[in-house]
Amino acid sequence: MKRMKTLGLAILMAFSSGMLLAGEGMWIPLFLKALNEKEMQDMGMRISAEDIYSINQACLKDAIVIFGGGCTGELISDEGLLLTNHHCGYGNIQKHSTLEHDYLTDGFWAMSRKEELPNPGLSVTLLIRMEDVTQAVLSNVTTTMTEAERESIINKNIKALTAEAVNETHYEAIIKPFYYGNEYYMFVYERFTDVRLVGAPPSNIGKFGGDTDNWMWPRHTGDFSVFRVYADKNNKPNDYSDDNVPYKPKKHLSISLKGVEPDDFTFVFGYPGTTTEYVPSFEVQSVTEVENPVAIHLRTKRLDIIKAAMNNDPRVRIQYSAKAASIANGWKKMIGENRGINRLDGLDKKRAFEAEFTQWTTSTPELQQQYGNLLPAFDSVYQNLMPLRESFAYVINAGMGAEIIAYAYSFNRLIKMSEKKNTPPEALEKIIGQLKTSTETFFKDYVKEVDHEIFHTVLKEYYENGNPEFAPEFFNTVTEKYKGDFLAFADDVFEKTLFADKASVLSFLDQYKPSKRKKIANDPAFRIAESVFTSYYNYIAPGMQVLEQQTDSLMRIYMQAQREMQNEKRFYPDANFTMRVTYGKVEGYSPMDAVNYHYFTTLEGIMEKEDPEIYDYVVEDRLKELYHSGDYGRYGDKDGSMHVCFIASNHTTGGNSGSLVLNADGHLLGLNFDRNWEGTMSDLMYDPDQCRNITLDIRYCLFIIDKFAGAGHLLEEMTIIE
Repeated sequence: MKRMKTLGLAILMAFSSGMLLAGEGMWIPLFLKALNEKEMQDMGMRISAEDIYSINQACLKDAIVIFGGGCTGELISDEGLLLTNHHCGYGNIQKHSTLEHDYLTDGFWAMSRKEELPNPGLSVTLLIRMEDVTQAVLSNVTTTMTEAERESIINKNIKALTAEAVNETHYEAIIKPFYYGNEYYMFVYERFTDVRLVGAPPSNIGKFGGDTDNWMWPRHTGDFSVFRVYADKNNKPNDYSDDNVPYKPKKHLSISLKGVEPDDFTFVFGYPGTTTEYVPSFEVQSVTEVENPVAIHLRTKRLDIIKAAMNNDPRVRIQYSAKAASIANGWKKMIGENRGINRLDGLDKKRAFEAEFTQWTTSTPELQQQYGNLLPAFDSVYQNLMPLRESFAYVINAGMGAEIIAYAYSFNRLIKMSEKKNTPPEALEKIIGQLKTSTETFFKDYVKEVDHEIFHTVLKEYYENGNPEFAPEFFNTVTEKYKGDFLAFADDVFEKTLFADKASVLSFLDQYKPSKRKKIANDPAFRIAESVFTSYYNYIAPGMQVLEQQTDSLMRIYMQAQREMQNEKRFYPDANFTMRVTYGKVEGYSPMDAVNYHYFTTLEGIMEKEDPEIYDYVVEDRLKELYHSGDYGRYGDKDGSMHVCFIASNHTTGGNSGSLVLNADGHLLGLNFDRNWEGTMSDLMYDPDQCRNITLDIRYCLFIIDKFAGAGHLLEEMTIIE
């Protein structure tokens, strides 16, 4: 009760002070009515908070799913039809693609339910309810406890609470900390595992602009794919079965064909991944000056090699398309993040706030005692943490930069089990079977020559620029035996290793006996992998773990102190891949002097970017026909053009990919799929002048499905508002 009184006071003070945080913030749907409804309606929203999130009736939250493990999707029919981004469905589209059926290049459209393609391992997760369980989680926790004691009690409480929440149900429950462990919320989910591919545009539409346009505005990407969720005859989750039927959601979205105008209210509903808005300057310095530069440099090396190979061979392009996209996505984001923080003078702003914080803590003896040592403690921890994080960046981007290293190390478990005398034969056979399956998957999209070049290139960078204190032991071999020649070293490793050839690996597994474990242990690729992981687990991880725990503990207190110091401010919790609402206005922006970006793009812009010599800018013939004929049907804008994308000031991050973007009436306007490059620092600091989310206009999506693909039967399932 005391907590609710405090919350109520904070709400009252926030509104009485006239504070508006339009654009910034990732808000918990459970508290929209108390914290955000009035502001949202003042900005133009015509529905209620209860329409967005309700525990008593079907609402918009019932049409939102976690797609796979890191995206958002939305249900758009009462027959389980689901939209998400093309890049979210990309891995599954790629798995179905071959040279004979190249769905990445040509697209895929199921013209009947029987043609929809199953996707083993893919699931969608639907939120049933969320609940504030702070008091129960922190039961029996005291301020005099050590961090280990505190964590032990919290984990015990969480285990009991989640078990009780899903008892005798098929639901799953998870409890996550908010405000760095000052509050806790429970989320109860229903997970569906029969999810089938229904449609995907060609990559020349779904990935138009490719890595060049990624994170950029203006954007002309038709970033969507279509799936369908299936359930058993009782509408409950069930593994893939011919007897399954389309899932009947409690709520599916209505789709608006009205488009957007400047200053229109919009809101994004989805699952943002991770933000760290309240961290001290030391964390921002670590990210932008230590970790990002290492990762950017090494990813650049890998991407240069992969893209050259993809450009030279269509088969390699298919095999490495998803890998290249994954590497490039983070790479470009880091570059933009660093630029944004520098432009904002982000470090100086953080340090200026810390000066105010220090002044506040010294204002009374009580505050000095409670919070006075926080910033010096942070400083001390980060002095030791940053060198370890830098070395970890080398491990991830160079030590594991070549695919063969992680693949070889996946056989470590087979060695360990083979060393045990009492290992049951069936257990050994199970691991061998799993390794055979993973081997088939690995070599389907593996090119030895590409990996060889990455191997010697990034390991040489690791050797020359990494901290020698945390260097893997095999560098000594390169120095002594190969005189520092990493190319010669790579030639020798790839010639002698078992793990660069599929037939050799499968033959070895077919004839495997525990006595053969030494062949794995002595394999040159495995020994390199073991050296890299030994360096990490023995020298980097132990220190990092202790120091990261210390930062977590300090952040909990620092977060508490910030809320106490700024008691008139509405604090939204950092994103942690739980359901959130963010809202803003449709508006352009000016990234630099004399440059002003409009709020939408059109099909005409696609034609302007067309370049048949560059794969990312190839335009499909059918799309050109539709453009030249002006055959946009009911999907064209009132200005006569075919709108493709638009931007607004909604605060988004990774995980928001595929999130629904809604208008003032709660109708679907489009799919969120990116941020502008100037705004990628919004995970650390939000700038209302520069931060924009990029949305695929739903009208372009429907235009592609209907006019381009001829799959208009899918629109018959949808609720479309003219």
